[in-house]
Amino acid sequence: MESTGSSVLSKYENQITIFADYLEEFPDTDELVWILGKQHLLKTEKSKLLSDISARLWFTYRRKFSPIGGTGPSSDAGWGCMLRCGQMMLAQALICRHLGRDWNWERQKEQPKEYQRILQCFLDRKDCCYSIHQMAQMGVGEGKSIGEWFGPNTVAQVLKKLALFDEWNSLAVYVSMDNTVVIEDIKKMCHTLPLSAETAAESPPESLNASTQSKGPSACSPAWKPLLLIVPLRLGINQINPVYVDAFKECFKMPQSLGALGGKPNNAYYFIGFLGDELIFLDPHTTQTFVDTEENGTVDDQTFHCLQPPQRMNILNLDPSVALGFFCKEEKDFDSWCSLVQKEILKENLRMFELVQKHPSHWPPFVPPAKPEVTTTGAEFIDSTEQLEEFDLEEDFEILSI
Repeated sequence: MESTGSSVLSKYENQITIFADYLEEFPDTDELVWILGKQHLLKTEKSKLLSDISARLWFTYRRKFSPIGGTGPSSDAGWGCMLRCGQMMLAQALICRHLGRDWNWERQKEQPKEYQRILQCFLDRKDCCYSIHQMAQMGVGEGKSIGEWFGPNTVAQVLKKLALFDEWNSLAVYVSMDNTVVIEDIKKMCHTLPLSAETAAESPPESLNASTQSKGPSACSPAWKPLLLIVPLRLGINQINPVYVDAFKECFKMPQSLGALGGKPNNAYYFIGFLGDELIFLDPHTTQTFVDTEENGTVDDQTFHCLQPPQRMNILNLDPSVALGFFCKEEKDFDSWCSLVQKEILKENLRMFELVQKHPSHWPPFVPPAKPEVTTTGAEFIDSTEQLEEFDLEEDFEILSI
């Protein structure tokens, strides 16, 4: 009994040691801290807050991976920070998709198999679906050379395209245009016929009688494809307009929040929350050595979680070009998000973005991205750049400046 108590105490002391630097960083205040839709009272819940921050997957510059495209760079130091931030936002969506927002990571503790599979999607190898290799090469179609810095909108468009190859996670990725989110388009994209309905449609009419009568109208109601919603914005000309600050902070309070991509010119950060007028962010500007899967098929994840003090910056120092992220696992989550936006975002005189029911008549028709013939399951991905080049997606649109 004594040894068990001793090991528990030892574990607790280790956690306190890990977070010692954190505790000195945050001010002693009664204010609430918001992290990706969850609130923490700084004065009484510091360790819980810091555990929540360290649980986020942290992607940084890496070196010594296989050259991108066979002859390209073997490190993304100096140019890949926005790609890494995009990876972090997407990884948070996948954590919510498979493990839930309340899942927490503990150092050197065995994690669920879904966690390992998520991590493997982002390893720096050409056959991993969201690797730096795949993102950089898909960026060529967005007018970005390999090794060139991405902005928030470009990384959003790249994630939208790569997600079409990813069968395991099966996400619908919607990137808004012209600062406008269209409810009708999202529902069109996320509604998919359940297997029972598809099977019924192929069956002879006689076979429908018993099954459909017993199950009622819901038997053929469309299923919902989990939604990753990215809203690229320009919140000013050369600097953020203070009129948007409150609405921007409100987004981190929403249960669907995946934070924001942004930072300073050529210097990207992944913003996960705020304290007062300071944004809390994960910083990808640390160069670590490439990590691959081990012989047993798992990944050593120690370098994929940030145990250093979380960084903060005043919100008014933020570059006006940002991209907000949200995840809606079920349709009710999206409906709830729409209600929150109407209540908290659309109440402002100068709105941060618009939410409309119907597809604007002056826009080109909305065509949900087509599922390509080449698919991937989990961390496996297409192996040749020719298949990427053959993949022709609908034309992307540039967002308008406010």
